[in-house]
Amino acid sequence: MDEFSELRQQRIDKIKALESNGIRPYPIRFKRDQIIGDILSSFDEANPASVKIAGRVKSKRGMGKASFVNIEDMSGNVQLYAKNDQIGEDLFNQFNSLDLGDIIGVEGEMFRTHKGEVSVRVGTFALLSKCIRPLPVVKEKDGQLFDEFADKEMKYRQRYVDLIVNQKTKNDFIIRSKAVSSIRRFLEGRNFLEVETPMMHPIAGGAAARPFITHHNALDMKLFMRIAPELYLKRLVVGGFERVFEMNRNFRNEGIDTRHNPEFTMVEMYQAYADYNDMMELAESLISNVAQEVLGKTTITYQGAEINLAAPWKRIGYVDLIKERTGIDFSVIKSADEAIKAALSVGVKIEDETSIWKIADEVFSEKIEESLIQPTFMTDYPKELSPLSKSREDNPEFVERFELFIAGREMANAFTELNDPFDQKARFEDQVKMREAGDDEAQMMDNDYITALEYALPPTGGMGIGIDRLIMLLVDTNSIKDTILFPLLRPEVK
Repeated sequence: MDEFSELRQQRIDKIKALESNGIRPYPIRFKRDQIIGDILSSFDEANPASVKIAGRVKSKRGMGKASFVNIEDMSGNVQLYAKNDQIGEDLFNQFNSLDLGDIIGVEGEMFRTHKGEVSVRVGTFALLSKCIRPLPVVKEKDGQLFDEFADKEMKYRQRYVDLIVNQKTKNDFIIRSKAVSSIRRFLEGRNFLEVETPMMHPIAGGAAARPFITHHNALDMKLFMRIAPELYLKRLVVGGFERVFEMNRNFRNEGIDTRHNPEFTMVEMYQAYADYNDMMELAESLISNVAQEVLGKTTITYQGAEINLAAPWKRIGYVDLIKERTGIDFSVIKSADEAIKAALSVGVKIEDETSIWKIADEVFSEKIEESLIQPTFMTDYPKELSPLSKSREDNPEFVERFELFIAGREMANAFTELNDPFDQKARFEDQVKMREAGDDEAQMMDNDYITALEYALPPTGGMGIGIDRLIMLLVDTNSIKDTILFPLLRPEVK
């Protein structure tokens, strides 16, 4: 038997011993009166309070006839002090037999130890839930003791243990929760209405992505897990909801890496009588406001780089940015062969692309994107890359679209929404041709959406922001898995 199995068996044996003495290791209930954070903040040494708290055992040490245990709940950590002659030998022995990870309920009185630590003198306690599996061992790093998984993959597979032993993990997900709440408050403060739209679509639309496919048995029809809520949200703007947003999951059947998870969270918002310039202001205000509310500052450090999230942010055209960084002016290139040669001149090898603008996008992705550290709006994309955006009046080959880049990755995508049903239908038809030619990320024809546009979509600005990537920025991590409680992983090999 290995050490882990032996320790686990020892704890199971403790459960059997408790049960043989009539003690339930998993009692039905325990009604705590306070949380640890509150009793610590309200401690009055001149008038010590009686408390009834509960939490998980995080550390323990014995000193003969006295024993110290630290327990933790969501709000904080407090030391418990138990003495043999105060609680009786049987209860004291039970207290001494507690294991790290056990959850207990305690009644006692607050006091301050000789070393100045605010503590609880145990009057009585009860085991509420026995932790059978030993927590990861304590390790030392730079003179500090800490608990964590040695295997990063186990951190994601057993997030519940990661949350128990790693305070940073817990803090990061608290930041995520606060950021999501902050976004909601901000949008509601601007009179946006939160809505819910379908997760299963009869037509995959709203983005260029490969969908997950499922089947509805009763209706005998193929359905797609949504890749974006865009087309449904714009239907609502047609219906008269002039400011709407949805914060929810999208699903894309694509690769997994440090920036992508097949299931991810987006917030999409649409505002009638607005354009992409209004969306830029909205993005600046929203993200800087979230940083200020959640972190208390708008200048942050991400992976060693200082990033200033205070508005205004840099704005530069798509063609201009590529030309500025590589010297290539794709607006004057006339053929795909010429574009391939231009890409090769800056070290980008093109395998299959036959479109000038898809080649330009490859150059941007490989040579420019990761260098955009400070917030940057890249504006005015080629129409070919933006089938749902409104064309610029001065040059119909380009559209009123921007992507926001921070810390070398896309954070937001926004358009002045295309509301001309004839133009939209023609662009869908072009996408269908691309799909028939083998591009399985090209969009499908959505005739009902065209019908909706024929009822008149007002001039509208729309934007989507990736929540998981925004949280990566706020908690300073380079992996999207650190911002998703239960990221998708390969099956574990036993």
